[in-house]
Order: sequence, then structure tokens, then C-alpha cells
Amino acid sequence: MRNLIKKIIHPFLKVGTNIFFSIPQKYTYKGVSVMVVPGVFPPHHTLSTKILLDYINSLNLTSKSFLELGCGSGIISLFASSKGAIVTASDINPNALEALAEASKKNQFPVETIYSDLFTNLSNLQFEYIIINPPYYPKQPVNIKEHAWYCGENFEYFEKLFMQLPKFLNKSNNILMILSEDCAIEKIKHIAVKNDLILNSILEKKVINETNYIFKITFNEKVV
Repeated sequence: MRNLIKKIIHPFLKVGTNIFFSIPQKYTYKGVSVMVVPGVFPPHHTLSTKILLDYINSLNLTSKSFLELGCGSGIISLFASSKGAIVTASDINPNALEALAEASKKNQFPVETIYSDLFTNLSNLQFEYIIINPPYYPKQPVNIKEHAWYCGENFEYFEKLFMQLPKFLNKSNNILMILSEDCAIEKIKHIAVKNDLILNSILEKKVINETNYIFKITFNEKVV
């Protein structure tokens, strides 16, 4: 029933969202603010960003190296910086990175921004925390904006992510990814297992009849 209702209201919600985000919109969490510019993933009407922020709020990030992979608006990066983390934010959308750099100056919380398709331009770096809020709808993106929502018809985003990830994973760091029950979680887990990785659920949060999960990504101990 929930999926049927979503299918009915989705066209209207999409039109309303496009109109709303045709101009920059402010998003604030615990006194940290960003301007979400057109074409950048909007945290306002989704659950995942707020759930991640609440989780990050519980962490001691002082002097911890922190990467937000695919930062979008960058609110997670800025908030982590406000908690004392040494933050790097990456994205393939130049507009997102430009807006985040401006927000970093205004909030006076340092964030290093790097243009990168997943880990392509991060190869010489290591992080104690890596946060991923991925696109997970199986459709081929046709522009930069759609890359924030669609992972490719054959889950190409996850194929590439999990192929690269082992080089950045060790037994002492934390790689965290959020997924909704609306996505093909078992398919995504299968792609991880192909690359000797496992998704371990560490938090389950239900809001407005939608459950989101934060997974900690680890090596598959059976093959390590």
C-alpha cells in the first residue's frame, strides 16, 4: 500500500520539488547552514541526510580524518567540521563543490573540497571515517543532477564503489553508508560480497513508514 501511494503522489511531488529547488534553498542543522543550489541533491525532503547527521552528532570526531564521498549540499561535511573533524568532501558536481566552499567560509568551518568520481582523485588519501549517502534507484542518469539519484540500470555505481573501496578500508576505520528499504538492498549487498565486503547494519530508523539503515562496511572475514 505504501508503494502504491508513493507511485500516485510521486509525479506531483517531483513537479513541486523541481519548482521549490529552482532557486537556492537554505538548509540548517544545529546552527550549521548551507545553500542548496539548483541541480544539487536536496536534503530538505529526504530522510537520509537528517538520519546521518543525527548519527554523526553522537560521534567524537575531534581531530579525526573524515571524508564525505559524494557530498552534495555538504551539510554533513560542515557539521563534521564543526565537531572538530579534519574534513574532505568530494563530488562530481562542480556547482555543489563551489557552493560548499562558500558555505565553509561563511560558517568558518574548514572543509577541503575535491572533484572526484568516487575515489578516482582520492587515491593517495586515507580516512578514519568515510560517509556515503549513495544514489540507489536503478536508472541510467542522463545529467549531473540525476547522478545524485540514479545508480545506473545495472547498479554500476555500486559495482564501481565496491571495487574501489577495499583500498580505503582497514580494521581501524569506519566506512558508513545509508540505504532505504525502498532500494534493492539485497542486490547491493550481493555486489559488496562479490568484492569481499559485507554490509553490517548498525542503526535502523523508521520515519513516516519508511525505514532507513546505516551500514558499516567491513571486509568479509571468511575470505580475509
